[in-house]
Amino acid sequence: MSKIYHQISKKPGFMKHNGGLLFRDLTKDKYQFKTKIKKNHINKVGITHGGYIASIIDAGAGTAVYRSAGNKVCVTISLDIKYIGSSKIGDEIIGDVKIQKVTNTLVFMNCELRSKKNKIAIASGVWKKLNKNL
Repeated sequence: MSKIYHQISKKPGFMKHNGGLLFRDLTKDKYQFKTKIKKNHINKVGITHGGYIASIIDAGAGTAVYRSAGNKVCVTISLDIKYIGSSKIGDEIIGDVKIQKVTNTLVFMNCELRSKKNKIAIASGVWKKLNKNL
């Protein structure tokens, strides 16, 4: 288990442009990521935009999938998100990822996103392993 979060958004691209994502391994099948909500993540209503929530789940869970697949590149096949609560500027968002199953070609996961004690979203997804490393 790592107590230290590491920035996974080091290369130019969407996630780095949006503030990056911190990540850590907890066990061989449990991972955690986090970020802080900024003004550019907010919609007209004053809460975190659903598209940003989807993006951090895809990036954070995708990193967990990549690591659980032996650092093989994986692509998202499906990502089912249920939006349950909301967050606002200044909130720290934490995502807990549990790898459910790893096969020769697929990885299955569940994720829960929260801020403080408030559940924001839950997700489940399937990734396809590709035969290449980063």
